[in-house]
Amino acid sequence: MTSTHDFEATTADGRRVPLSEYAGKTLLIVNVASKCGLTPQYEGLESLYRDAGSRGLEVLGFPCNQFKEQEPGTDEEIQDFCRTTYDVTFPVFSKIEVNGPDADPLYRYLRAEAPGDFGPQYGGFYDAISKIRPDADGTDEVKWNFTKFLIGRDGKVIKRYEPPVPPSDIKTDLENYL
Repeated sequence: MTSTHDFEATTADGRRVPLSEYAGKTLLIVNVASKCGLTPQYEGLESLYRDAGSRGLEVLGFPCNQFKEQEPGTDEEIQDFCRTTYDVTFPVFSKIEVNGPDADPLYRYLRAEAPGDFGPQYGGFYDAISKIRPDADGTDEVKWNFTKFLIGRDGKVIKRYEPPVPPSDIKTDLENYL
């Protein structure tokens, strides 16, 4: 696999979608959860999508229940939550795993291309996650919900943003790729 466009994703209603359908667009791929302290980032992600969608941005949400079971719902419940709580209009796909032996191939690729910079610069968040997941420190694993990957129009990974980085802080970088 040479780019994000070489992968497929499953929609919440079970359809397989080739990510090549997003060729020519800038992507922000995010693992999401509805019962996390970072869940309000949905609002910022939706704001980015509404502001830049007409200029080629697609936000793609991938629910994941691997972090303290903060996404326990069914795909249908997740869709309802996103619509009714945050008025999400960007695609939120079927629930996946982002780490471990059952990690979705897309996420294995994203992690390898952008291992991240999770460290003490994230302050209290780093301290908390390091206690919860000490085995993940120093690995390319997704550390928590709302890890964001910026993907260029060519499908190549540009940058990884760790969970505490709010969507508003990504806006400047996005402008360089839209």
